[in-house]
Amino acid sequence: MSRLLRVAAGVVLAAAAVALVLVLPHWLSDAKAAEFARAGCFFIAILGLNLVTGYTGQISLGHGALMAIGAYTTAKLQSGPGWPLAVILAVAVVVTALAGILAGAAAARLRGPYLAGATLALAVGLPSLADKFPKFLGASNGITVPPPTVPSSLGATFPLERWQAWITILGGLATYVLLANLVRSRVGRSLRAVRDDEIAAELCGLHVPRTQVLAFVISAACAGLAGGLFVVVNNLAAPGSFPLSLSVAVLTGVILGGLGSLMGAVWGAALIVLIPTWSDDLSKAMNLSQNVQANLSIAIYGLVLIGVMLAAPRGLQGLIERVVGLGRGLRDNQQRSRAPQRAGKEEKSEP
Repeated sequence: MSRLLRVAAGVVLAAAAVALVLVLPHWLSDAKAAEFARAGCFFIAILGLNLVTGYTGQISLGHGALMAIGAYTTAKLQSGPGWPLAVILAVAVVVTALAGILAGAAAARLRGPYLAGATLALAVGLPSLADKFPKFLGASNGITVPPPTVPSSLGATFPLERWQAWITILGGLATYVLLANLVRSRVGRSLRAVRDDEIAAELCGLHVPRTQVLAFVISAACAGLAGGLFVVVNNLAAPGSFPLSLSVAVLTGVILGGLGSLMGAVWGAALIVLIPTWSDDLSKAMNLSQNVQANLSIAIYGLVLIGVMLAAPRGLQGLIERVVGLGRGLRDNQQRSRAPQRAGKEEKSEP
């Protein structure tokens, strides 16, 4: 019975989330809807990287390059056979997952800083392939694609930014549901076992390299979807859109939200999108120079990261759960303290 209640509660929460996604953009301006669309892309990328970093304990600095693979695949298919957007994104996910097998093979053999260095080389070197194949990948200018077509059923005046926000956030919800079920399954328990102790996991019969490769493949698939939606939002796939700072930002989002917490990806994605906006507003208000404006967001990223790591080592989601737990503990203590008083009153009331 309790399992049925949990399933019913999950269905209700999912329906409420979908309804909120569909209604929320109506209350926002076009600029805010565009920010929500970008946050949806980062949300998916952070979810995927958290599977590698938070659930298997590996550090990857190459997810920006994996997003680039999904983005270029989406851009080439959008300008080619004229397939539906859902099919194009599915192909981009499959292509990036295949690339994740190669990255996962390295992850199964490297550890710690060596893995970080290998994925760092991937993040730096892969986008430069556009200059090696200018006719196919568009060189530094990239590939420009038309924006997605808004369904006619929504009306001729329906904003494009709102439609993009719907696409990306619904994609994020679907990714979250799939990964949430995955981490609660046997696969998720295997990932956590490998993270906690590889030797003990092997003694329990787990194939550690295979588990690590599987985590990288699923994470790469999420990065491919995020990159494909990135093209849907920006209408461009170019090397400048996937610099090393993008990989660092996604990793920062994982740490800020909370390692091993899928819900923390919401806060990480929000901060990645909002911090540059806040820094631009602050620099303009203070009349700072152009060089300072360009680097202010990086400085704010660092300050926020240091503050969160000191105040909440488990990330913002861990801080929220701790505050909620303290509130429940205080409520339970109050109920326990009132129980003897109620019992005493009942005894006195007896004839």
